[in-house]
This record gives sequence, structure tokens and C-alpha cells, in this order.
Amino acid sequence: MNKHVIYLVTTALMAALICILGPLSIPIGPVPISLTNLAIYITMYVLDTKRGSLAFIIYLLIGLCGLPVFSGFSGGPAKLFGPTGGYIIGFIPMAIVCGLVFKHFYKNKIICIIGMEAATWIAYLCGTGWLAYSTHMSFTKALSVGVIPFIIVDLIKIVISAFIGPILKERIRPIFAYQEEARI
Repeated sequence: MNKHVIYLVTTALMAALICILGPLSIPIGPVPISLTNLAIYITMYVLDTKRGSLAFIIYLLIGLCGLPVFSGFSGGPAKLFGPTGGYIIGFIPMAIVCGLVFKHFYKNKIICIIGMEAATWIAYLCGTGWLAYSTHMSFTKALSVGVIPFIIVDLIKIVISAFIGPILKERIRPIFAYQEEARI
């Protein structure tokens, strides 16, 4: 099988993973608990920064087209202009930062956990800013409803990802190595 085909298939599979986990959410206010960030962390472990970010952008475009892949099985451009739109957009730089950290340190769980936590705060800040603007809340109020309730749950998702991600990466690596050996 061609290396490019393998890259396309793995990128599409990880975009599908985000599409499957992304809609699963628990509404607790204007911002639901979602599995989107968990799917992004795992995607970034498995793929490189460029392909992982591409997988998320594919998910984003699928959702913008109206397919119900965003939290609560919603979709369409209105979701980006709603209260949670800033978090969705904030996932782009979050994914890039995670990818860069994993590229160099994917076997070091502590550094990866710190990197994912720092990257998550990028999404938190983007989301909180938009939540405050779109709902006419103060930034402090938006932070209290859009970030504070999620810190522990997101840390759990980060730790889960730090254990699952390297295992998946190691299991997928032989597919790419086999392809390289077949070409020799």
C-alpha cells in the first residue's frame, strides 16, 4: 500500500474519531462537557502535527456543513457563532501545541500532560473570550461557567490521553515501518 494512502486513511480515521466522540456531551450550562478535546489529544498523539491538525479541520468543516458532529449532536455555522464557538476555534491552536509537544516528548507522560494542560488553556481563553462577548457576560463570569467546571474533567481526559496515546502511536507505527520496508 502506498505511503500516501496510509497517511490519508489514518487522517480520515482520526477525523472520524473526532466526529464520533465530539457530539457526545453532557449539558451543564452554556458550555457542555464534551469528549472533543479527548479525541483531539488522541488524534495528535497518533498523527503528526500537520495531519492531526488537518483531521481536526476536516471535522470542523464537516460540522460547518451542518452534519451533527459538534457537541450535543449539533452542526452548522450557527454553532461557531453561538456561545461555544470560541472553544471550537480554540481547539485549532490547542491541537497544534499538543502536536508539537508530542512530536518530541510523546513517551514522557509528565511533559505531555503539562503540554496538554497548557494547550487546553489556549482553548479555554479563546472560548471564554467568545463566550463573554456572545452572551454579554463579564470575562470573569464566562470563566466561571465556561472553564472552572471543566478543569478536573479535562485533566482526567488529559491523563487518559497520556496513557492511551503512546500505546496507539506505537501500535500504528509498524504500519508505517512496514510500508518503508516494502519499498526497499
